[in-house]
Amino acid sequence: MPSQGIKVAARNQKAFHDYFVEERFEAGIELTGTEVKSIRQGTLNLKDAWCAIQDGQLWLRQMHISPYEKGNIFNKDPMRPRRLLMHKREIARLYGQIKQDGYALIPLSVYFKNARVKVEVALCKGKKLYDKREDAARRDAKRQMDRAIKERNH
Repeated sequence: MPSQGIKVAARNQKAFHDYFVEERFEAGIELTGTEVKSIRQGTLNLKDAWCAIQDGQLWLRQMHISPYEKGNIFNKDPMRPRRLLMHKREIARLYGQIKQDGYALIPLSVYFKNARVKVEVALCKGKKLYDKREDAARRDAKRQMDRAIKERNH
């Protein structure tokens, strides 16, 4: 089977604003056919999504996948919890890490990898307000430097 590469369906930009990304993981996701068709159209939202571990299984919650318009009776609830597929060993390790203070499992992106839907999940540590301000100041400074360099070159 030829490699078709990776096509990103959605990114969670809010995650980078609210969290420090410590470690990234790739997980499969259990979906129905109409949900996959809807994701292909790009009608999903990861903004408030998060992951939880229950009974040794990893669940993705609060991810909104709009109903497929031609799906009629086969459409599922757009906000239903969806199971993520990872090895038991990986899930057990993540469970131990998220029990520590301030750690959370946050989905960063949903993408197609060789026609399969994958979710990039990250182990994240929450940012405090002063961290967010510091990041914004750093971004502004970089933007001003880039502008000055561009002005000088033209």
